[in-house]
Amino acid sequence: MDRVVVAVAAGILYLQAETQAAQLRRRIRERRARMKMRERRRALMACLLHWKQGKSAAKIYTQIDYILSIYFTGADLQQAFRLSRASVNMLLQMLPREKQHGWNHEIEVLVTICWLACGASYRVTADIFSMPVATVCRIVHNVIEEMMGILHHVIHFPKAEEMDEVGAGFARLAGNEAFRCTAGAIDGCHICILPPREPHRRSYINRKLFPSIVLQGICDSRGAFLDVYIGHCGSVDDALVLRRSPMYKQALYPPAGYYLLGDGGYPCLRHPVAIMTPYHQPVSTPVEERFNRHHAKARNIIERTFGILKTRWRSIFLRALVIRPLFAPKVVGACCILHNICVATDDVCQEEGDEEGAQAGPEAETEGTGVDRELSGACIRARLAARLSAPEQLPACLFEHDYI
Repeated sequence: MDRVVVAVAAGILYLQAETQAAQLRRRIRERRARMKMRERRRALMACLLHWKQGKSAAKIYTQIDYILSIYFTGADLQQAFRLSRASVNMLLQMLPREKQHGWNHEIEVLVTICWLACGASYRVTADIFSMPVATVCRIVHNVIEEMMGILHHVIHFPKAEEMDEVGAGFARLAGNEAFRCTAGAIDGCHICILPPREPHRRSYINRKLFPSIVLQGICDSRGAFLDVYIGHCGSVDDALVLRRSPMYKQALYPPAGYYLLGDGGYPCLRHPVAIMTPYHQPVSTPVEERFNRHHAKARNIIERTFGILKTRWRSIFLRALVIRPLFAPKVVGACCILHNICVATDDVCQEEGDEEGAQAGPEAETEGTGVDRELSGACIRARLAARLSAPEQLPACLFEHDYI
């Protein structure tokens, strides 16, 4: 009896296995039939495009022919890439060239610059160069990673022998020799991004109620970046971004006897980083008003620098970046590198109105920022303001040895 039961069970399992195998074979045949149908449709579409004298295909390759003809015929690159030929050549010389396979080095750089110029859309750039979207994405990421490798060669603090030239530039901007000890202007800029999901989304919402990351920049009198610190969430204010930056933690800049110019969002400090801010509005004396006026003339160079950066790469800075938040700081850093290259090659781009400079916020007092009086630079600011009125009565150096 047991043998009969086992035999019946084995027969049932065999029939089930045969049924499943038959269904699997039928699915395979159907899938192969669908694949053949797709191949026929593709062949038919190709024949149709060829029958229409290649008009659609020619339209696809029109843009890439135009882009490459501009570059290889020696024409002006400003309209297509927002960079002059000298700037593009300098970037090509600075980036590494060791490649065993893949696309040409110049083509990859052109794809990346075009992606930055036309907006953060891989599909648009892929249509322009007639490349797969995945290829454009890989090229952009690789080139920007290479640009991050030359960041400190392009954006760096000036040497000790160059500080006199930097200070003289800010004295010209301010219209007074009292600002000859200025080493740079510092400010923050918000870059709109697509934020991550909750619960991290709310930390990216800034005071203007849109998601962003913060770019803290220090520039010289020419508008070239001396230091950039990118990536903090938009909800963090300028003073906190400053305190978290390596420049502040390690007291890297400015050197002894020099100071940075900042707006009211920063504390007035003398240590570990010397920062001079304007007097709180409304001012109480004509001396303070005169100081604020010359201070604004010199400090506005950072606002103009941000304006030029936004004008040249308006698709990056004036709309949300459709990329991951972790990749966004590298894209912004690449734009800052290209900006310094343009400054070095005199590739001029006039800035447009900058909403950050117009809405800098109320001028904060040092006492309201939680700064220790021993670290405050209010006394140095008072000396500098007095020097604007009577420069012959004060020494050339505003800093005593116990200040810095």
